[in-house]
Amino acid sequence: MARAYVLLGFTFFLMQMHITGSISKYINMKYSYLSLTAGILFAFLTIIQVIHTFKTSDQDHDHDHECNHTCDHGHVHKESKGIRKVLNGIIFLFPLITGIFLPIASLDSTIVQAKGFHFPVSEPDNNDPFMQRQYLKPDLSIYYGQEGYQKLIDKESKEYINKDHIVLNDQDFLKGMEVLYDEPGHFIGKKITFKGFIYKEKGLNENQLFLFRFGIIHCVADSGVYGLLINLPDHQSFDNDQWVEATGVIKEMYYQPFKVNIPYIEVTETKMIEPPNNQYVYRNK
Repeated sequence: MARAYVLLGFTFFLMQMHITGSISKYINMKYSYLSLTAGILFAFLTIIQVIHTFKTSDQDHDHDHECNHTCDHGHVHKESKGIRKVLNGIIFLFPLITGIFLPIASLDSTIVQAKGFHFPVSEPDNNDPFMQRQYLKPDLSIYYGQEGYQKLIDKESKEYINKDHIVLNDQDFLKGMEVLYDEPGHFIGKKITFKGFIYKEKGLNENQLFLFRFGIIHCVADSGVYGLLINLPDHQSFDNDQWVEATGVIKEMYYQPFKVNIPYIEVTETKMIEPPNNQYVYRNK
């Protein structure tokens, strides 16, 4: 019966995440059908396991009536087997207990500070795209050939090139950032508005900050922090993790830590905002 309870626990866990919406903190929501299918499968397996448990319990009950003193050795074997089952059960129960009862924390500047951020990916020597964690600049080129990726960027950049004022919302934040980093020449001098949380990088001037969002390409395993360096007006400052909506003009500068030119925002207007209900953004390619 323990297996049935474990399966029921996983069913409840997956369904609870979908009902509360917390599943969005683990995966890109366009893949939510996979976890929903897994929840349905766990429910089906739970029913099968319950039926199997009742059948075997009836057989064990009949066997107990027939058993006498010659069954002592078998009972010892059953006890050792039962201990192994308990240990296996603990292994499965641990992720259930932590997942159901511990609060889900949103990633913030402490993660950025602990891990740092890099450009364009944090593990350039790793050829497995599903094991690479991306930072600052979204980069889908690892999922496409060179020709296919360039076609994608050319297509997506058309959505922004003819706009004098680019507004990045939750739906196109990662797409807009990738286009901006890949084709900065098309956007120099344009106005842009986007929101994120503040991160102060050591070595920068007091009025130079990063405005970031945590983004998910497929799942939280390949999540990264994405955004732009912003240059604030004099005498204006913010603390780490404050959420801000910034508007300014896109410019380009040589960023010494990366030894490369990067786009940045010369900010003309800022507004403090409340953190959104879902602080993550997703790449829908």
